[in-house]
Amino acid sequence: MDSPIIEGEKASKELIKPTNISEQDVETGDGQLHRGLRSHHLQFMAIGGTIGTGLFLGSGGALATAGPVGCLIAFIFVGTIVFSIMTSLGEMATFIPVAGSFTVYPSRFVDRSLGFAMGWIYWFSWATTFALELVAAGVIIQYWNKSLNIGIFIAIFWAVFTAMNFLPIRYFGAFEMWFSSIKVITIIGFIIFAICIDAGVGQHGYLGFHAWVDPGPFAESVVTGDIGKFVGFWSVLVTAGFSYQGAELVGIGAGETHDPAKNVPSAIRWTFWGIVSLFVSTIFFIGLCVPSNTEDLLIGTTDASASPLVIAAKLAGVPVLPHIINGVLLTAVLSAANANVYSASRILVGLSKEQNAPACLASLNRFRTPYFAVAVTSAIGLLAFLNLSAIGGNVFSWLLNITGIAGFITWSCINVCHLRFMKALKARGFSRDDLPYKAPFQPYLAWYGLFFSTLILLTNGFTVFIDWSTSDFFAAYISLILFIVLLVGHKLVFRTKPVKIENVDLDSDRVKQ
Repeated sequence: MDSPIIEGEKASKELIKPTNISEQDVETGDGQLHRGLRSHHLQFMAIGGTIGTGLFLGSGGALATAGPVGCLIAFIFVGTIVFSIMTSLGEMATFIPVAGSFTVYPSRFVDRSLGFAMGWIYWFSWATTFALELVAAGVIIQYWNKSLNIGIFIAIFWAVFTAMNFLPIRYFGAFEMWFSSIKVITIIGFIIFAICIDAGVGQHGYLGFHAWVDPGPFAESVVTGDIGKFVGFWSVLVTAGFSYQGAELVGIGAGETHDPAKNVPSAIRWTFWGIVSLFVSTIFFIGLCVPSNTEDLLIGTTDASASPLVIAAKLAGVPVLPHIINGVLLTAVLSAANANVYSASRILVGLSKEQNAPACLASLNRFRTPYFAVAVTSAIGLLAFLNLSAIGGNVFSWLLNITGIAGFITWSCINVCHLRFMKALKARGFSRDDLPYKAPFQPYLAWYGLFFSTLILLTNGFTVFIDWSTSDFFAAYISLILFIVLLVGHKLVFRTKPVKIENVDLDSDRVKQ
């Protein structure tokens, strides 16, 4: 049994070499991913993966479903869950900064079958999100020319981002930093614009909180009355969860981060507060400028008129601004697509290292990027061509629900891993006060995140039981069904047993402080 962390360890800041693999230390880059990311790269990578379709397009449907106040409360509420996830992840990822991060922790801390199921469902989530962003990119371009075939742009952007992810990690980090900056500047610019419009600059004069009065702060969904308003609020929690999904990518990048004990905690703090403040502010001002009964809020199959940012500019009577916002939306979605391929491929690397995926998926090219993992992930992006079917608009809704629910599965598993991690630390005699990053309000915050993530996961499709729809049922629960099949199937085949607390691996890939 190891003794508690001692002061002499704090100065070294080097990784403990894993005892169960033959590859050399990840700092050297020999047979491992290159540690070429800095704190600002992690922050912008998370922002790039988070700010995309969910906020710019999906929030329109959320506003129409729940109303301005209901939508705002939903995003704030899910933001508190994200805080739980980020702090839990931060404590683990700074102590054990391994490639794939939280897709590795379930196998080490809980059960190999849980690691297998969670890792594959999370990979499926991000690989499918890549397809979703490609669809969104084509939809946005059609805003300018409805006669253009969306398949052309799906093919072009698929090829570009597949090729880009074969390049060295430093190019990916630089690309995400600049394009994520455009997103942040756009959101800040929109907030300033919305303040001006709400104060009376637009063609409708002073707006104030008029949209909160007419058509009202909450919208009814499925049924009428107060119950219908609650149904509307609860049903958009998945959209809010999908919008926030990606904040946890700072953990995925921990295995390629220089000096993770220093850079990962900083990145997690800035990422959480930056993303939540931008999201909540955007939803608040959208609710002021766009009435929830606006017909264009529900996305169609031909253009980006569903974006509440574009709708706000149109309602304000500023003719050129919708085109500018639409152009920025395109860069935002493309940046998110690039981050999707990166994150999903690194998940496959983590699965491979834990023997939950074929070993070839961890193979690196001369730039030390996992080319097999990138290729497999990119292949899933071809699902975007389903949008060319007659029911292309339904593809967006299906992918949105599937990826959103997979995110809640992952968040639940992160909290489970953190609870086991804290228990293992106590059993080994480690003090959490000596960790590179100590998560606050523990273990209560982890239990809070686990409870509500699981509750939303299980109840997200409750509206189908009020007004039955077979397709909506599977859209709401297909990820959960797949997760259970993977978990039970792996356990039946490999006869795995939960990891005993005294056998939890806290040494492989650990950073000395």
